[in-house]
Amino acid sequence: MTSTEIPIRIHDLEDSRIDAYRDVRERDLVGRKGFIAEGRVVIEPLLASRRFRPLSLLVLENRLAGLAPLLARVPAGVPTYLADRATFDGIAGFSVHRGLLAHGEALADPDEALRLPAIAAAGGTVVVAVGIANHDNIGAIFRNAAAFGADAVLIDETSCDPLYRKAIRVSAGSVFTVPYERVGAADDALARLLDAGFRCLALSPGAAAGLAPLDQPGPAALFLGAEGPGLPAELAARMSAIRIPMVPGFDSINVATAAAVALHRLYSRRPPAD
Repeated sequence: MTSTEIPIRIHDLEDSRIDAYRDVRERDLVGRKGFIAEGRVVIEPLLASRRFRPLSLLVLENRLAGLAPLLARVPAGVPTYLADRATFDGIAGFSVHRGLLAHGEALADPDEALRLPAIAAAGGTVVVAVGIANHDNIGAIFRNAAAFGADAVLIDETSCDPLYRKAIRVSAGSVFTVPYERVGAADDALARLLDAGFRCLALSPGAAAGLAPLDQPGPAALFLGAEGPGLPAELAARMSAIRIPMVPGFDSINVATAAAVALHRLYSRRPPAD
């Protein structure tokens, strides 16, 4: 079903209908009900998602015509608010260059337990984020997971929220398409994955083995730690550790970049698509 709603023009910065969009950056820090998605690239997968939905959109008036195909896909009953540049930026509290925001919420609980045995039976891939506190990194990890066909992401209790606006933007909306679950301790995630039949691999620059273990058949779970401290030593010791070969003397690369390299290696072992 597509929206046939006439855009609602907003003139008053204090209009209660656009409260969700007020002072976006400040609300990012203190929290809000739902989340804010920014830009067409992000909102397109939101509209296609079965786990999330938009509650409303805020559109810059001079972008309205160009966004017509996207707005036609907005579900009926979801309001689209329209504002000029001064009003739009005054509501958001900063200049939103993309001229498009959406307020959304989860339909399915992102913390709902994933069916890990089914993913393992299909020879799938799971990414596990441990202590990833940087929103750019968590967003980029999701984007890489989507690009290289990972089936799910597990996020431990010490990692940041993938529904933070910046994480959503960096992910290019892939947080709406890649199934994920917030878990408790990373030890619990490891136990669940081992029980489900996954080979669990710790990505660490200090590991002795290169990436060859990624070429083995069967389901694989790739554990990623925070930049600097990496994965806890006692956790990494319970699985196979691998590293990305690089120039001698160079310490490491960004965790999201490392994830991309390893996930591409896992993706490359799959049979060619039809």
